[in-house]
Amino acid sequence: MKDLKGKTAIVTGGGGGIGGAVSRRFAQEGAQVAVFDMNMQSAQKVAEGIMAAGGVAMAFQCDITDREQVDAAIAAAESLLGPIDILVNNAGWDIFKPFTKTVPAEWDKLIAINLTGALHMHHAVLPGMVARGGGRVVNIASDAARGGSSGEAVYAACKGGLVALSKTLAREHARHSITVNVVCPGPTDTALLAGFAEGAANPEKLMDAFKKAIPLGRIGQPDDLAGAIVFLSSGDASFITGQVISVSGGLTMHG
Repeated sequence: MKDLKGKTAIVTGGGGGIGGAVSRRFAQEGAQVAVFDMNMQSAQKVAEGIMAAGGVAMAFQCDITDREQVDAAIAAAESLLGPIDILVNNAGWDIFKPFTKTVPAEWDKLIAINLTGALHMHHAVLPGMVARGGGRVVNIASDAARGGSSGEAVYAACKGGLVALSKTLAREHARHSITVNVVCPGPTDTALLAGFAEGAANPEKLMDAFKKAIPLGRIGQPDDLAGAIVFLSSGDASFITGQVISVSGGLTMHG
């Protein structure tokens, strides 16, 4: 893909399934990757794998809900890898309960990780991109934001907010040559989906139902997301901004 060699990319939640796949794909395309994650061990494992394969990556421990940690991690990444060219807001968390069974403390955590954390990252990274006259932001939302999802009311609300934020920032920063786009995963083979399945009365039946509902006939894999995310971060997508794309095997086909 165009214009990724030598660029510096931050991937939040980079130690997880989708984040790890995205980090590895960036490195394969020649980018330098700052792997941000609360779990330093997971971040280091991804970074070490990239380095072993000949890429450039470093791990940074960062709780995106804590602005001081965000600022410190970004400063460290820029001092070691250079100015941030690409930001992928991938970190997320969910619980699966009917809304009336949830409690405000759970809302607070969901909002802090899925929305406020992304606000922190944008607020910290965008000024540098503006000063340098360009950048790419890709936000990972969810098809729950586009079509709703039973048992995920607050999560869906946060991801819907992230979609609206992305479109607004795309308008505000188009004149700075900064693009902001959104990728919405469908059911994907990650720890989040495994946690959802474990809460079901019959996990195998649930997963089989997902597969039957997806036109392409299978659950998504993290690598299925990486290509779309890295494409939107590349020079090949320089005239695409404010867009939302579902990567769901056809489960959702929003116009």
